[in-house]
Amino acid sequence: MKIGLLGFGSMGRTHTWAVENIRFYYKKPPFEAKIAGVYTRTFETAKNACEQFGFDFAAKSEDELIYNDDIDIIDICTPNISHYETLKKAINAGKHIYCEKPLCVSAAQADEVCELAYKKGVVGKIVFNNRYLAPILRAKELIDEGRLGRILSFRCAYLHSSATDINKNAGWKQNRDICGGGVLFDLGSHAIDLVYYLCGRFKEVNGRSQIAFESRRGIDGSDWKTNADEAFYMTAELECGAIGTIEASKVAVGTNDDLTLEIYGTDGSLRFSLMEPNFLNFYDNRHENRPLGGEKGFTRIECVGRYPDPAGIFPGIKAPAGWLRGHLGSMYAFLDAVHRNDTDVHPNFYDASHIQHVMEAGYESDKARRSVII
Repeated sequence: MKIGLLGFGSMGRTHTWAVENIRFYYKKPPFEAKIAGVYTRTFETAKNACEQFGFDFAAKSEDELIYNDDIDIIDICTPNISHYETLKKAINAGKHIYCEKPLCVSAAQADEVCELAYKKGVVGKIVFNNRYLAPILRAKELIDEGRLGRILSFRCAYLHSSATDINKNAGWKQNRDICGGGVLFDLGSHAIDLVYYLCGRFKEVNGRSQIAFESRRGIDGSDWKTNADEAFYMTAELECGAIGTIEASKVAVGTNDDLTLEIYGTDGSLRFSLMEPNFLNFYDNRHENRPLGGEKGFTRIECVGRYPDPAGIFPGIKAPAGWLRGHLGSMYAFLDAVHRNDTDVHPNFYDASHIQHVMEAGYESDKARRSVII
């Protein structure tokens, strides 16, 4: 399978790493895949990527990849506002698609893309890589087994400190004109997806945005008026009846890549932190409460490299895993689905569309200062 890669920033490099390392981490993959061509906004950047990573060719336009009969897959790592038009072209060209989040910049666009992909029968997958971390996979198992009972509440926060220095040039993800939103699109989408994946669909949200620094240095270094949310706070009710909070921020001083998740049910609870990506904390409320505590308390499950077959062969089941492992698992699941022509791989475009509706409802709630039903 030949992949046409659009964009070669940090995510383009990450996707390249995932494609090239599948053969190390998975036992006898039933497919072969390579990044054949790459397109970037600057042709010189694309040529340099080819020289460094051995891609076959640098394209001078995205259409050169999308309409190339030798390309099977389009991997989208471009700014959010360009996704919609690129997706429509790639779907109509019959390409399978691996797309960085968010799918589009509006719910209407996302819905249109979903229907088009369904009619064309292409495999479409959104990159919510945190689903593929071992502790999250184990959390999904425990919830599906009923070990938490009825889910009552949740708390999820994704915190960065990347926007705390106003003397640092803003990045494109801080500019609504390019990103289509702010931190809710960038970090918040990951937090919303984890809650959706583990606990179910959203029903109603109440959101509030925050711009901590009204002016800062823009992308070009000149004075610039901040136009996108730097933090977003949301309370939400799910269709299952659970109520909880979601927080996304790039103005949290002292944080690095701090994604935390807590889920509380009638029979148990779960806690996870991305800064400790090898462990899941599980509380089983059915344990007997005896003198000295008995077996009560949170159990720290050592997930580490204990992925099920065909994964887990490298670097070993006891070896610690990190952030990149989620991207590797996501890419493998996608390429395996393309190999099997399985259009029902998750998270698919319909999953991405639901997340888009949740985020749009959050922005609508913030503007109207009221709850919004999804």
